[in-house]
Amino acid sequence: MTSPFPKSSSVGGEGLIVAALLPQGHSGLEAMTFQYPLKLITAMRPPETKSALVFLLTYGGGLVGGDRVSLAIEVRPGARLSLATQGHTKIFKSPSPDVVTRQLMRVDVATGGALCLLPDPVQPFAESVYNQVQIFRMARGASLCLLDWVTQGRRAFGEDWSFVRWTGRNEVWLAEGSEEDDKKKKKKTENEDGPGMVEKGDRLLVRDSVVLDSRGAHPQFPSLRETMHGLAVTGTLVLRGPLVKALGDFFLAEFAALPRLGARDWRSDSEAKLKQQETLAPKEQWRAERLRMEKEHRVLWSAASVRGCVVVKFAAPDFEAGRRWIGSMLAEEGSIAQHFGEQALMCVRIKSEPNSLDCLGGMKEGQASLHRSSTA
Repeated sequence: MTSPFPKSSSVGGEGLIVAALLPQGHSGLEAMTFQYPLKLITAMRPPETKSALVFLLTYGGGLVGGDRVSLAIEVRPGARLSLATQGHTKIFKSPSPDVVTRQLMRVDVATGGALCLLPDPVQPFAESVYNQVQIFRMARGASLCLLDWVTQGRRAFGEDWSFVRWTGRNEVWLAEGSEEDDKKKKKKTENEDGPGMVEKGDRLLVRDSVVLDSRGAHPQFPSLRETMHGLAVTGTLVLRGPLVKALGDFFLAEFAALPRLGARDWRSDSEAKLKQQETLAPKEQWRAERLRMEKEHRVLWSAASVRGCVVVKFAAPDFEAGRRWIGSMLAEEGSIAQHFGEQALMCVRIKSEPNSLDCLGGMKEGQASLHRSSTA
């Protein structure tokens, strides 16, 4: 029997978020759609915050082997969007190494728009296979703060980089030409990871790829667990644009101020700390305390400027130490809270800080379509 209803055009795992300036002058959602296993939720009534907030979730709290998620995001001129999660993104085991769990995110940020993506880390379980691609197309004058990090797995279950394979790729492109030109010269590019959205004439600024593979190329090579040297979390922070320029400069300055070879302080810890409290300014005292914490918890990090972007790499032997480090750096500089609101930092706050849901004033699952009139 022929169905009287039109065929659905929706595809499993696909989602769309469009952020724009609302008539009241603050950022909100013009549209939001999603299909299983992807789930998006946002504030029931958009408060007078500095950015629109969306939580990226999955049904069941994670992705099972073979799941595919494809999320398209558009940030309109002048709008600001914060993306967060409510816990680690869990990647469950795959039935075989050939069954790959995939996530694709394609983002377009217009001039004056800004995106802040500070989620919880990805947590791949033992025997999982995962591939993630995130492509950001930035207009001139657009801003981006991107955090991408991964943990060793479930330490309580004895997992220590026990997955089969984890790959992640982040690309930042500079969009050239006007919006009218883009419509004329748009083209889709295909690769082994799925479709990307790259416009003809765009310029690649950063391509950061991480491949963690437990299947060694040769039996004599060290295993993945051995090559991680006791680290429990590793991550990348990418910054670009006017709203996060001060933050990028902050990371570069702090990295330049790290002690170098030959700069060892031969005083005892108590003597050095007492001397610092007597002579150092508050900013320098904070830096000295941070350096002490980095040494105590063996936090490793670096920062570099790449084609107008700042790329920060960090790792730690304990997840909480890594979160405490990145959270304290972002909080100390202050640009994220200033431009996106405290809500954007909820996933990197330390446990002693307020509950991350307090700022929302109630949550609501996104409907099939969330229009400007319903969010006003």
